[in-house]
This record gives sequence, structure tokens and C-alpha cells, in this order.
Amino acid sequence: MDKKISNKFIYFFGSFGGILFGYDIGVMTGALPFLQTDWSLSSSSSLVGWITSAVMFGAIFGGALAGQLSDRLGRRKVILYSAIIFTLGSVLSSMAPYKGAIFLIVVRIFLGLAVGAASALVPAYMSEMAPAKMRGRLSGLNQTMIVSGMLFSYIMDYLLKDLPGDWSWRSMLFCAAIPAVILFFGVLRLPESPRFLLHNGDEKAARNVLSMIRSSQEEIDGEISQIKETAKEESQAAKNINFATLFSKKYRYLVIAGVGVATFQQFQGANAIFYYIPLIVEKATGSAASSALMWPIIQGVILVLGSLLFIAIADKIKRRTLIMTGGTVMALSFFLPSIIKWLVPNASPMMIVLFLSIYVAFYSFTWAPLTWVIVGEIFPLSIRGRASGIASSMNWVGSWLVGLIFPVMTGAMSQEAVFAIFGVICVLGVIFVKTRVPETQGKTLEQIEEQGLNR
Repeated sequence: MDKKISNKFIYFFGSFGGILFGYDIGVMTGALPFLQTDWSLSSSSSLVGWITSAVMFGAIFGGALAGQLSDRLGRRKVILYSAIIFTLGSVLSSMAPYKGAIFLIVVRIFLGLAVGAASALVPAYMSEMAPAKMRGRLSGLNQTMIVSGMLFSYIMDYLLKDLPGDWSWRSMLFCAAIPAVILFFGVLRLPESPRFLLHNGDEKAARNVLSMIRSSQEEIDGEISQIKETAKEESQAAKNINFATLFSKKYRYLVIAGVGVATFQQFQGANAIFYYIPLIVEKATGSAASSALMWPIIQGVILVLGSLLFIAIADKIKRRTLIMTGGTVMALSFFLPSIIKWLVPNASPMMIVLFLSIYVAFYSFTWAPLTWVIVGEIFPLSIRGRASGIASSMNWVGSWLVGLIFPVMTGAMSQEAVFAIFGVICVLGVIFVKTRVPETQGKTLEQIEEQGLNR
């Protein structure tokens, strides 16, 4: 028998996929103010938007491609390829020629392919390797690792900000390669998913893998039988299913609910704060953005604490209650700066940053993790693959568009007005959940499907 591999080892390197993803979301937050100064980009808001959001544009396609490639090549192999692309993309980003905005955008789109692939495949690989009783916790754990990656990038940005010349932003972008290299060497030691092996008819190899990570022969035999049965059900379910089927009367309600939640999550403006908080502080106070890099760290700590709070309360509060409460407070956090500025014109400009911190706190334990819990629960088996793919793509589209247009919007109107617009979207999100999303907590997948069919 081969040497056993600890579940903790598997989760650790699964987590590194989240850290890798989070690091690249966060790293531009610190690099951008220095890049803007170095390349004189202050008046080029659309270019700033493209440099920031290029990764998310690439991720739209990376997630979709990874799903197809992983069914042909295996989960493990595609994660390895993603780690290589991520490493190359990070190194090339740090080597961008002077005022080479187009070069940097193209490289970051390339980098985005790996971000999209890792964000889709690493959680899938972990859940396929984990015992059934552990799978429920992985959603919250994955979110914790993503925000830990963001916090790590904010800390690195802060530590590297005083380097001379253009070394600061180049070092920040280069350091994104570190978690990718660690992920690569970690995944090299991991076996292929037993589900992929069985899908390709290699039961002997699947049993061998399970013998490394399960404690008894009985457990292995039971899981092999379960995987076979599930694969048979999925194969039957997938027959005669196409994209038109998703919006047929039978499935329309649940598809709109799941895709809608995934779309609203990003269009509510969270990534505008994550990407641009130093520039937001600069516009609010007039002090240089490069001197405001402590704020992202504060934000990162809030995100990590919020994700841990979610793990603690996830199964104690109804999904709809939690996400509607979060959305309401998030909306108020966006509206109140405008209202206060109207009532008290001389109010402190840092007020907006305080309210944005409240927004981040509530987002971190409501919309951020719950979106993916709902998406994982709400789609019937027969359409789960396709519907989840659409939800993920719409989420990436939202992330890309918010990153792209936020600098343009703040160039054309006040920050309070921009965030008030995002506040309206938060309100619409709450109304959508109230009217279009069923409660999924404590219900079996069959009961959820029945809820949808009875609407």
C-alpha cells in the first residue's frame, strides 16, 4: 500500500489555491498608486481600470476552460498548469517595460486564466478528495483562505512600499509568484481525484488513491459504489439537457435565483473597495494613495475575522435572513456618507472610509461566503454543471466590470454618489433575495428542487 496522505495536507494545498487567488485580488491595491505615479496614469482612468480588472477578464475564460480541460486531463494536472501560468504571469507583470500598459494588460489577462482555473478547480478537487462529513465546511474554509491571501498581499504591499524607484510595485507583483510556486510543489505530491480516475475507467488507480486517504476497506468499497452511482445519475440527468433547458418552466425559477445571487454579489461594489481603497482614501483626504497602505491591511483583517464568524454561524441562521440583513446594512453603509455630507457639509472626509469598513465587515460574513453556499445547494442535479458555470461566469463578469468602470465613475462624479449607486444595487439585491430566492438551509437537495418546481 502506498503511503497515506493526510487530509490536512490536502486541505493545506487546496487552501493555497485560495491564497493564490486572494493574493492577486489584493496585490494591485498596493501596486496601483506607485504604478500610477511612475507611468503618469492619473488622468487615464480607463487605462487604470483595465490594468486592475484585466485579471478578472481572463478569469471569465479561465474558469470555463478549466472545467472542460479537467474532465479530459484530470483536476491535479490542470491545477499544476495553472500554477505555472500564474508564476509566469506574475514574473512577466513585474518586468513590464516603462509605460508598457498594453503589455501589462495582456500579461494580466494571461494571469487571469490561471486565477479563474484555480478558483474553480481547487475547491472541486478538495471536495472530491474529502470524506463526505467534511465537505460542508469547505465552502467557509475556502473563503477564509481567499481573504487570508488578500491580507497577505496587503501586508507585502505595506512592507515593500518604501523601495526606491519602480522597485516597489515591481516587487509587489513579482511576489505573487511565491504562493504559486508553493502550490505547484505541493500539488506534485498529491494524487489524482478518485472520481476522475473512475470516470476514466481506472478503478484500480481510484482504489489505490482512496487507500492512501481512507481508514478502512469498507469505507473504500462504500465510496467507490457511491461514486459509480452518482456518475450514473449524472450521466442520465445530463441527457437531453442544453442551455435552453435551463430556462424552461421546470428549472427557470431555481436557475434565475442562483445566477441572480452570483451576479448581485459582484455588482454591489465590493471589489471597488478591495482594488481601490488607497485611491479612495487619497480622493477623500488629499493625501497620497501610496501613504494609505495601512487601510487595506485593516480591511484584510476585517475580511478574515468575518469569514471565521461565518464558519461559526453558517448553520445557525437561515440563509435568506443572513444575506438580506447583510445587504441592508451594506446599502446603508453606502447611503449614509451622502446623507451626512448633505446634512453636514464640513463632516470629516474620512467618514466614507469608516462606512466602507462597516460594509466590508457585513459583506465578509454574508454575501461573500453565502453566495457560493446557495449556488452549491440550489441547482438540481440534472442542470448543476451548466447552471453553476453560468453563475460563476456572471460573477467574474461583474467583478471585471466593477474593477473597470469604478475609476471612470469616480472621475466623473463624487465618491459619495458612486457608492450611493452601489447602495441602490444592494437594495435591489435584498429585494431579489426576498422575492426570488428560496430558503435552502436544512433542506435536502430534493426538497430544494421541489420548492422550485412548485413555483
